[in-house]
This record gives sequence, C-alpha cells and structure tokens, in this order.
Amino acid sequence: MIDHDTRIIVTGGAGFVGRHLMAAFRAHGYRNAVTFRSSDYDLTHERDVERMLDERKPEAIVHLAAVVGGIGANRRAPGTFFYKNLMMGALLMDYARRFGVSRFLSVGTICSYPKLTPVPFREEDLWSGYPEETNAPYGLAKKMLLVQSDAYRREFGFDAVNVLLVNLYGPGDNFDPESSHVIPALIRKCVEAAEAGSGEIEVWGTGKATREFLYVADAAEAIVRALERLEGSEPVNLGSGQEISILDLVAAVARATGFAGRFRWDAAKPDGQPRRRLDVERARRLLDWSASTPFEEGLGQTVAWYREMRAAPEATRIAF
Repeated sequence: MIDHDTRIIVTGGAGFVGRHLMAAFRAHGYRNAVTFRSSDYDLTHERDVERMLDERKPEAIVHLAAVVGGIGANRRAPGTFFYKNLMMGALLMDYARRFGVSRFLSVGTICSYPKLTPVPFREEDLWSGYPEETNAPYGLAKKMLLVQSDAYRREFGFDAVNVLLVNLYGPGDNFDPESSHVIPALIRKCVEAAEAGSGEIEVWGTGKATREFLYVADAAEAIVRALERLEGSEPVNLGSGQEISILDLVAAVARATGFAGRFRWDAAKPDGQPRRRLDVERARRLLDWSASTPFEEGLGQTVAWYREMRAAPEATRIAF
C-alpha cells in the first residue's frame, strides 16, 4: 500500500507521540515522512487544511494531532476539546479524499469506549454505551472519525483505517501540571517533593480505578505497522493488555523517583472511568505487533528523562 518513497504527512508530528513516530519512520527507512506545526496550518480551519494538502501533496496521512489533557483539563474545556478534535478530523479526512490521498490512518483513543465497558475492552463494544463523562466530549469527537472512515470507504472507496491508543507514557511526555496525564503528573509531584524533602503529596481520587499504559516507542512502532498493513475501517486497539490500579501506580512512581513520603488521597476528586484494559488480540493478529517494553523499565526511562531535562539549561533541552 505504501513504500519508502511514499510522501507521508504526520499531523501532530511535533508532539509527544509524533516525535517518537517520526523517529520510527526514519528507523524503518521512510524517506519522505514529514510533519508541520499548528502555526503553519491550523487544521480546525478549512482554508488551512486545503492549503496544506495543496502545498504538501501527501500520498498518505497519519492523523495524530489532537487537543488532549488529563481529567482536570477535560473538565475545564469540554467544548474546546470537542470542537477542535471534531473539526480537525472531519475536515482533514474530507479534503484528503478530495485531493486523492491514497491512504489515511486515524489515531483514536480508548476514551471513546463506554464508561462501563466490560474488561477487557473489545473493539466491538465501542458502540454499547456513552463514554465516561469527564472525557466524553473528547472521546466522542475522535469516535466520529470511525463513522466517517466507514462512510467514506463505502461511498467513495476511500482507504481510511483506524487505531485506538491506550494511555501512553515515556520520554518527552507533557509534564505541565495543568494539562498532564496521570503518569507525568505523578512523576513531577514525586520528584519535586523528593528534592524539597516534602513528606506528603496529594493524589486525586480513591486509587481504586485501574488503567492500562503503553510505552510511547511501542505505540510508534504499532502505528507504522498499521499504516503499512491494516485493511478495512474496523478499529484496532493498541495497548499493552496489562492493567494496574492507580494505587499501585502511585507506589511504582514513588519507587522509581525515590519519594518516601505519604500520599493523601482526595476522594472528592473524580476517579474517571472505573477500569481500563484492552483486548489486544486484533493488533497481534493483523499487525503482528505486541508491546515489548516492561512497565517498570519504561517508567524508569521516563523518570530519568524528566530528571535530565530538569537539570539541563533550558536552551539545551531536547524533546527525547
């Protein structure tokens, strides 16, 4: 479907996942995989989408760009998360079809799954209920790309495929306390507390909720394989298949960072979706892929990267 000379555009290629994906494309020998920044083209604006396709002339697109954040960010800006994610995906896929793009890979999210999806999450359960309320606007906006992919394939013969990412972590993650996800947020809190000699950290929720995490470099490898191999518009889960409670996650981050203090759980804050663990059999079967980085190893690499960046002068800091 593609080869090493195919002109590939990666939206969101300057972000956390995108930087690892661009590195994976280079490692696989792709010579014409490029990206751009939102300052070059704002994909929520129709004119910018059309201009990007006219100027860049991609033969394949990996749509990775998204407005994302943790529970707090989703609760503060649900309208922004819905509108921007919906418009980026819908406009980009429609204009890609019009411009004759031959391959379109949409990278979605497990936030699209219903709140009470049976564990492990199977792709056929996506439409069995409403997503968890704190991130439903984001999850539903990304979920609409599944509908668009299938509709465009049936009406126009447009080759659009879909993968769904579980929670990611790794070097280069977003450690901003206002918008970060749970692992970088915990790492930052623990590292700062250890350095300051603090004896206590506040953590949201009860600790009972569970999550699944995938190391970002493993995710990048899976996305490359999906672009190369995936057929049809049915979504494919990308995850580790391993589940960990937030309580155990907090203990693991404390060990990795050397924080020896106490955790104060704020049960008034939301836990989010009660459980998350994916059925990843479809990815193994269709992509010949499975996660290869053990969680403790990936967590240690993430902590080491964060400490290195904190110690480096700002002008010399690197992405990962």
